[in-house]
Amino acid sequence: MTAARTPPPATATAARPGPGLRERKKIRTRTAIRAATYDLIREQGYDATTIEQIAERAEVSPSTVLRYFPAKEDIVLTDEYAPLLVAELRARPADEPWLDSLRHVCRTGLALGAPASEESEAAEEEEATRLRTRLMVEVPAVRTRMTENMAGTGRLLCQVIGERTGRAPDGFEVRVAAMSLVGALTEASLYWAEHGHEDDLGALVDRALDILEQGLAPGKP
Repeated sequence: MTAARTPPPATATAARPGPGLRERKKIRTRTAIRAATYDLIREQGYDATTIEQIAERAEVSPSTVLRYFPAKEDIVLTDEYAPLLVAELRARPADEPWLDSLRHVCRTGLALGAPASEESEAAEEEEATRLRTRLMVEVPAVRTRMTENMAGTGRLLCQVIGERTGRAPDGFEVRVAAMSLVGALTEASLYWAEHGHEDDLGALVDRALDILEQGLAPGKP
């Protein structure tokens, strides 16, 4: 599942201690590897980009790249959206209807507007999201890896759905609900990329959630 990054709420940020030095170093390394990969792919294409080139551009060893990302496809697909989605859902009021919580979190995560001090970062993230979704459509290896990764995102969502509904996280209904959501968000991203990123991604996600809530209306294209 892919989308623009979601900043944690201000209240949650204030209550939580920041990451330690070791964790900050890991974040910087992951960010450098991902940025190097995106730059190389833009310059020469996905297939021509090697782990060795990525390591050289990121100023780390090839073994470091593979320690953080077991395969090149993981560099493209891995982002922090799924854990943030789960954290944001857990922060919503317990009595809020489930789909209302989903709409709020997805709208927050897909908001493209940003304060002036964050405009450059937001633009970079939007560009990375466009590249990532394009590769999901165009590169079979990325598409296959994406399908494998959907199971992990689904398991995360099973936990929060179970908490919200009082059901067992591994129950059949919870698993169906979680994977339906993962599939809906993934298809919104793929449709967006397949149509040249011309649509508004937030509007597509809203439409996907409408389908989950209301079913498929007859007679509409």
